Amino acid sequence: RVILGCLTMLLLAEGCRRLVGWPLIIIVGAFLFYALFANYFPGAFYGRGWSVSRLSTYLFLDTNGMLGQALQVSAGIVLVFVLFGQTLYAVGGAAFLSDFSLAVTGRFRGGPAKMAIVSSSLFGTISGSAVANVVVDGAFTIPMMKKSGYPPHVAAAVEATASTGGQIMPPVMGAAAFLMAEYLGIPYAQVALAAFVPALLFYVALFVQVDLLAGRQGLLGLAPHELPTLGSTMRRSASFLIPLSVLVVFLFIIPRRAEVAGSYAIISALIAGLFTPGVKLRPKTLIELLHNTGRGLLDIAAITGLAGIVIGVLQLTGLGFTLTLTLTTIGQTSAVLMLLCTAVVSMILGMGMPTTAVYILLAVLVGPAITKLGIVPIAAHLFIFYFGMLSMITPPVCLAIYAAASLAKTDPIKAGWAAVRLGILAYIVPFLFVFSPTLLLIGPWPEVAVSVITAVIGTFLLGVGLVGYLFRLLGAMRRLLFVISACGLLVPIVSHGDFVQLTWVSNLVGLGLGILLVVLEWGEKQRVEQRQLAAAGKGII
Repeated sequence: RVILGCLTMLLLAEGCRRLVGWPLIIIVGAFLFYALFANYFPGAFYGRGWSVSRLSTYLFLDTNGMLGQALQVSAGIVLVFVLFGQTLYAVGGAAFLSDFSLAVTGRFRGGPAKMAIVSSSLFGTISGSAVANVVVDGAFTIPMMKKSGYPPHVAAAVEATASTGGQIMPPVMGAAAFLMAEYLGIPYAQVALAAFVPALLFYVALFVQVDLLAGRQGLLGLAPHELPTLGSTMRRSASFLIPLSVLVVFLFIIPRRAEVAGSYAIISALIAGLFTPGVKLRPKTLIELLHNTGRGLLDIAAITGLAGIVIGVLQLTGLGFTLTLTLTTIGQTSAVLMLLCTAVVSMILGMGMPTTAVYILLAVLVGPAITKLGIVPIAAHLFIFYFGMLSMITPPVCLAIYAAASLAKTDPIKAGWAAVRLGILAYIVPFLFVFSPTLLLIGPWPEVAVSVITAVIGTFLLGVGLVGYLFRLLGAMRRLLFVISACGLLVPIVSHGDFVQLTWVSNLVGLGLGILLVVLEWGEKQRVEQRQLAAAGKGII
């Protein structure tokens, strides 16, 4: 048992090093060091040092170790959805999503960027990997955006941001979302439903900004002859809507376990492929499908297995209780400070690790401490999930940005800061929903409705302020007023506590200021057009 335990840890570590690099291995090494030499640590971190034989046996055989819950979820649930994504890809689903997005958005101003957002968000629901999204979609969306007039670093930022958001976009989110459902002991559908509004706000902010950037720079949509028609696209490939519909039905309407719903969706995808022109499901295709699924699971299996070592050390040594107590003490001083620290740590860890690994580590290290502050558990876990995901687009180490920048042939750091601006809502919304879960569709429906509607309006106004354009270019003061108005509207409504009146006042002031600013800008636009018409009339005379 000792030999097998040590050998398994070494093989997992080597596999993880080859797949995702050194950061997770270093963290695991630090936890093992603590477990072996805890009797030399001072103060609250003093503990019993465990022998190599006891430690390796526990981590290898106990359900809290390498073969514990994280790996079980990957083998049972994540496997099904990776296979679903690969099945859709094999039968032409990715091409359908791209053609559909191009047909719907391509003719509008900034059409290629909008097409990149729609296709990346849709493709993200079946892959859950930001870098994979960038590589698949970016190969043709980034050149199209550059050709239409977007600067290379903006094109890279749009694709990377849209692809990263795929991890939070229901119905199929990233692998970490399935782990979240297991840790919280709730159906996956409940996680997906709670994540819907924050994901919607993320993409609304991105869509508004690329539209206003196109307006500011005078960018046009694609010519009709460059676009597939929506009718032909639907006639050719509408059958691909069937597996997505099946998935939604069995997740939300006729509730089934996530792996069961995913299995039904896989079967329907294969059937849809049989009736789609140009798709041939040969034995070779099915073998490649299984091969790609196995490759897609490699990093997830290595990450979850190695993360099980950290979970096992926390359970065996009692370090988890010590960390929770320490963080709770900080939280009692300032909950905002604790959340800020958690956000920073999440992004730092995520700079060298996939979102799944970051979530697993922080869910067991920080999650209990956040929930002890009285925060709804699903809000606490989504907070961690969001900031782990944001490391993909936050400089200096941002894997999705590096992938997109290489395709766009631009400076990744410059693209990274553009992505931070485009994805700004994802940095703000988690702090809002941890204090008021109405944005997670939790609470009285009137308050939920008001919070969602005002948040969408605030997202639009924030985009205007960040881009500096509405009907015309905006000055610095007018942009600042738009941002202030947006911040007032983004504050969700609460029904109890000391801030009930404040949240209503914030929303009313933000809405009033926003309406006033839009009316003023519209009036100024009308006056400018009248002066131009008058000048043109004088010129003719």
